[in-house]
Amino acid sequence: MKQLFFVAVWLLVAQAAFAQPTNNTGAPKLPRIAIAGLGIESSTFSPAVTHEEAFHARYGGEIYNAYPFMMPISPLRKQAVWVPTIVGKSLPGGAVTREAYESLVSKTLDSLKKYGPYDGLYFDIHGAMSVKGLDDPEGDFITRIRKVIGYKTLISTSMDLHGNVSWRLAQNTDLMTCYRMAPHEDAMQTKERAVVNLLERIKSGKGKPAYKAWIPIPILLPGEKTSTRIEPGKSLYQQVAPLADHQTGIVDAAIWIGYAWADEPRNHAVVMSVGDDKTKVIQTAEKLAQAFWKVRNQFDFVAPTGKLEDVLAKALVSQKHPFFISDTGDNPTAGGAGDVTWTLTQILKRPEFQRADGPSLIYASIPDPELVKKAMAAGIGGQVEGVAGARVDARFAPPVPLKGTVEAIVKGDINAEVEVVVKVGSVHVIVTQKRKPYHKEIDFTRLGLNPRQSDIVVVKIGYLEPELYAMQADWIMALTPGGVDQDLARLPYKRIKRPMFPFDAAMKTPDLSAKLVPLSGE
Repeated sequence: MKQLFFVAVWLLVAQAAFAQPTNNTGAPKLPRIAIAGLGIESSTFSPAVTHEEAFHARYGGEIYNAYPFMMPISPLRKQAVWVPTIVGKSLPGGAVTREAYESLVSKTLDSLKKYGPYDGLYFDIHGAMSVKGLDDPEGDFITRIRKVIGYKTLISTSMDLHGNVSWRLAQNTDLMTCYRMAPHEDAMQTKERAVVNLLERIKSGKGKPAYKAWIPIPILLPGEKTSTRIEPGKSLYQQVAPLADHQTGIVDAAIWIGYAWADEPRNHAVVMSVGDDKTKVIQTAEKLAQAFWKVRNQFDFVAPTGKLEDVLAKALVSQKHPFFISDTGDNPTAGGAGDVTWTLTQILKRPEFQRADGPSLIYASIPDPELVKKAMAAGIGGQVEGVAGARVDARFAPPVPLKGTVEAIVKGDINAEVEVVVKVGSVHVIVTQKRKPYHKEIDFTRLGLNPRQSDIVVVKIGYLEPELYAMQADWIMALTPGGVDQDLARLPYKRIKRPMFPFDAAMKTPDLSAKLVPLSGE
C-alpha cells in the first residue's frame, strides 16, 4: 500500500509539472513552450559514423542545465510553462546512423505528443547534421515535429552559423537566428535571443512574423576562412546586429556560412530575415547577401598556413613559445574522425624529437582504447608499447607505433572517458579512449601538462578556440589530410549545386534577390 501511495503522489507531481498554471487573480495564463533539438556537424568525407550515445541526450528537466538563462532564478524561466522534451548535442563527427536518428527523433515526437498542446517550441539545432540515406535531416525533423504539434504553434529556431538552411527548414519554422561570431563566443546569447523573440511574439499576440526572406548564396567556404576575428568576416557580421536588432518591422536577420564538409544540395551560404514589414524584410536580406557576395574574394585563412614539413621547420627554429600548430585535416570539432595518424607519424619520424631532451612537444590527441588499456596496466611511470589510431580512418597512414613512459592516467571526461599521456622522446602524446578535442587550458593541466611552457603544441583543430588563441605566442595551421581537409578542391564533391564559389571562381553574379518563404502551414 505504501508503494502505491508514493507512486500516486509521484504521478500527481509529474502531472502538475506539465499542467497549465492557473491564476486566482484572473491574470493571463503563462504560455506553454516546448524545448527540443539535436545538434552535430557531420562530415560525409569521413568514414566515421555517429551513434545515438554520442548525442549525450538530455531528457525533461535536466535540459535546463544546458541553458544558463533557464536556471530557476532566471526571469525567462518564470515567463512560461516550459516543457523540455529531448535535446542532444554530439561532438562533430561522421554521418549519423539512420537508426540513431530515427530513435532520437521518435523519442522527441513521443514526448511532444504526450505533453501537448503548445503555444511555442524552441528548436535548438546546429544545422549541419548528415544522416545515412537521408538528405536535409533538420528539415525532415522539423517537418515531422509539425505533424505532431500543428501549425498554430510558433517555432523559434537557433542555429550555428555553420549550419545549412534548406527551404523546407525555413518554411516550417517561424523565427530563425544564428550565431554572429566565429569562434562562437555568442552561442548562448544567440539561444537566449531565440527564446526572447519567441516569448515576445506569443505574449504580444503578434504571432508569426508576416514575412520571411531567404536568399541562397553559392559560396562554400570552411570556417577557417570565414572567422569573424579577421576581415572580411569581421565587418560582414558587424552589419547584422544593426539591421536585425534595431529596425522596426524586423524581428531578426542572419548570415549562415554553411557547412563545407558535407556533400548535399543544401550545403551553401544563406541569408534570412524575418519580420512584419515586407519592404524592410526584403531589403535587409538583399543588403546582407550582396555584401557577402561582394567580399567573397577577400576571404582567407585566419592564420598562416603551410605543409606540415615546413610548419614543423618554422616551429623548431622559432624563439616564440608556445608555438601552436593546428592539425586541421582531422579536426574533431569540425567532423573529423579524430584518429588520423598522418601528422603524429611525421612528428615522431623527425630526429629532433627522438631524444628525451629534445624540443618539448605536446600532441593532442589520438584515440585508441587498446593502447589506453595497456597504459593503465603499466601504470604511471611504467613503460608501454603498442600502436595507436587509424582504427576508423586509415586512408592516409596506418596505426602509429608508440613506445614510451606513461606520465598520466585520468578518468571521467565526458568525451574521452580515459586519457593517458605517453612520453615518446620529447613528445608528450595524449592518447584517449574515445576522441576528444583539446581547446581549453584545463584540458592539458588536468593531465599534468603545461602548454604555456611547451616549445610546441599540436592540436587537432582548425582556428584556435579563445583560450588557446590567448595562450599561443605564434601559430600556424598545417594543411593536413583528413575528413575535414581545408583544401576543399581535394574533396570528391558530387552533389553540391554548381556553379559554386570558389570551385567556379569565374562564375557570373548569381540572382541575389530575396525569395519570400511561405508561412508555416501555408
